[in-house]
Amino acid sequence: YVLTAVFLVLTGVLDDCLCDIESIDDFNTFKIFPKIQKLQERDYFRYYKVNLKRPCPFWADDGHCSIKDCHVEPCPEVCIRYCTVGKGCLAEQLEAFIDWARYDDSQDHFCELDDERSPDAQYVDLLLNPERYTGYKGPSAWRVWNSIYEENCFKPRSVYRPLNPLAPSRGESFYTWLEGLCLEKRVFYKLISGLHASINLHLCANYLLEETWGKPRWGPNVKEFTRRFDPIETKGEGPRRLKNLYFLYLIELRALSKVAPYFERSVVDLYTGNGHEDAESKALLLEIFRDTKSFHMHFDEKSMFAGDKKGAKSLKEEFRLHFKNISRIMDCVGCDKCRLWGKLQTQGLGTALKILFSEKEIQNLPENSPSKGFQLTRQEIVALVNAFGRLSTSIKELQNFKVLLQQTR
Repeated sequence: YVLTAVFLVLTGVLDDCLCDIESIDDFNTFKIFPKIQKLQERDYFRYYKVNLKRPCPFWADDGHCSIKDCHVEPCPEVCIRYCTVGKGCLAEQLEAFIDWARYDDSQDHFCELDDERSPDAQYVDLLLNPERYTGYKGPSAWRVWNSIYEENCFKPRSVYRPLNPLAPSRGESFYTWLEGLCLEKRVFYKLISGLHASINLHLCANYLLEETWGKPRWGPNVKEFTRRFDPIETKGEGPRRLKNLYFLYLIELRALSKVAPYFERSVVDLYTGNGHEDAESKALLLEIFRDTKSFHMHFDEKSMFAGDKKGAKSLKEEFRLHFKNISRIMDCVGCDKCRLWGKLQTQGLGTALKILFSEKEIQNLPENSPSKGFQLTRQEIVALVNAFGRLSTSIKELQNFKVLLQQTR
């Protein structure tokens, strides 16, 4: 029954774009997922520099999560210098990381960026710190999402988001209000909701099931999936959230197809200091770009910010500031591992938005010299690829839950 409830509703054409869910499932499963998984394992994309010690700028910190699974394993200097990963020694020297920073030259950001020169910023090996359910929940976690939705979704105070246990249920109906908004503001809400759904899916799919002999066992938790996404349990809300996940996937997919010309230039290197590895990483990335361009039902962002120039400009700026604020809220997440993945996925989405709003600049890039009009830092590139990798994984995990629910019937 649950299966029919969630997946009967989760079908057909998405709102605000001419694309159906089944086409996205097929495209993701057969074209994108296997390649993006491979790309995320390469040295350039597996190390992310992050400052997990920045104080929360909005409220007094309510202490860090003491659950051991909240802990992030940093990449010690020894690991950076001599780290052995499966098939032998890593080529990176500490100097290579410093070189990476020299390659970066950034501007107009949708995200609050960590100061990479801060002594608190550290390299994290993402493969050693997978995103999964850590036990971090309750008022502290709710407060973060509450703050994101209530203060950053262009929302008047009288309208409460459904299923927010911290908000009284009064005022105008949420969806009546949402449907009355202009496309841009609806899109903003859907992106945040899609990101929330994606993160929840990762937690359901990588849940701590039991510990035997002190060894944890992680895997899919069908009961948790039902609690978060079943229409009855969520008062009809679950399938909407999952549709927003697909919408977010389309937006980031669109950004990847738009940014391809930036990477196709010979002047752009995925530099780690190992020439052979770098060339292979770039070839795989370009292959993924070719796949994204072959998808025939892209979201058309031209309909956004298409009003009069002045209005469009101020709306875009409002969009950027709201989004920047959300990236600052990620510094309020009490669990380090959740904070790491929250910051990375927010920065990935911020980078996707930056790309979609820079189409002209990307088209006018010089072939053989660094660009002045549009530039991506290594951090933004790593975040963009890994954030899209997480969405690709979410959609794949959704297929797995479909199978598991069929079996439990």
